[in-house]
Amino acid sequence: MSGVLRIERAGPVMTLQDLGRPGLIGQGVSVGGAADRLALLEAAALLGLARPGASIEMAGSGGTFVATAPMRLALTGAPMRADIDGQALAWNAVHLLSPGQRLTIGGAREGTYGYLTPAGGFDVAPFLGSVSAHLAAGIGGLLRAGVDLPLGEDPHPGAPATRLDVPGRFSGGTVRLMPGPQTDLFDAAVRARFFATPFRRGPQANRQGMELLHDGPGYTTAAASNLASDFIVPGDVQMTGAGAPFVLLCECQTIGGYPRIGTVLAEDLPRLAQAPAGAPIRFRPVSLEEADAVWRDEQEQLAALRARVRPLVRDPHAIRDLLAYQLISGVTCGDDLERT
Repeated sequence: MSGVLRIERAGPVMTLQDLGRPGLIGQGVSVGGAADRLALLEAAALLGLARPGASIEMAGSGGTFVATAPMRLALTGAPMRADIDGQALAWNAVHLLSPGQRLTIGGAREGTYGYLTPAGGFDVAPFLGSVSAHLAAGIGGLLRAGVDLPLGEDPHPGAPATRLDVPGRFSGGTVRLMPGPQTDLFDAAVRARFFATPFRRGPQANRQGMELLHDGPGYTTAAASNLASDFIVPGDVQMTGAGAPFVLLCECQTIGGYPRIGTVLAEDLPRLAQAPAGAPIRFRPVSLEEADAVWRDEQEQLAALRARVRPLVRDPHAIRDLLAYQLISGVTCGDDLERT
């Protein structure tokens, strides 16, 4: 352990998350993990980690934090107001939090889920192979003020600060939908109307899934009443009995009986998870062959992100303690060699 990170103030929905618990659907536990998995990959790239570690996931707003040891951290996901002792911080970047300093993270400027990732991770015992809170399954719980999270050892404590330019994915948009085993239960006219419809994210949303609102009739199928419960996964778009669509997210249940018109590609799930209430959502159909062609495993994604990482250059005008830095090393008169 290398010190602790103390939570002095916590937002309403703050949890510890990593990439979750794959392979446990047979035991009734869905994968869970970060709502925006891409944000954890971005943090790993920024921090020079071989694989994503655990992060504090902050829904809507952050909190206040102090560390008892020097701590490199990455801020990724939904951009939030952040500062250390009043000095504003860049988002999608690495910063150093020193003992005695206070990190404050406010509300989201856009999107929903922001992430605070320490370079050394959190030194907490995993449960079923993960430290993620899975609220729907009753695993772990919300982080509260007064909690001390033990910090792991930073593998690169002297690494320079870095930044990453991130394309916007925090205000909704178009996502790709591939067909699933129940797509053909919906007739062609219903499917065509679904893809032509502009949806908006409804107020009912959490880590299990989100409601999609639209104008006009629902998307129903006569086969719905005869369906047996079946395996479901994040990204599935289920229709209620009235034909109202819900998109399943990371903490969805493992089986369900509502008909599914298709499945959102994993690459597009971060855009859906980050969409704030009222954000526009459209669906674009893709074939299974197209979905296979664009699929990249998370190690490939991490490698691509590493290639885009750049040094974080601080604006001297924003450095309040500029005179505390050694600024003249290497300055010469120009004739030093002649005078030796």
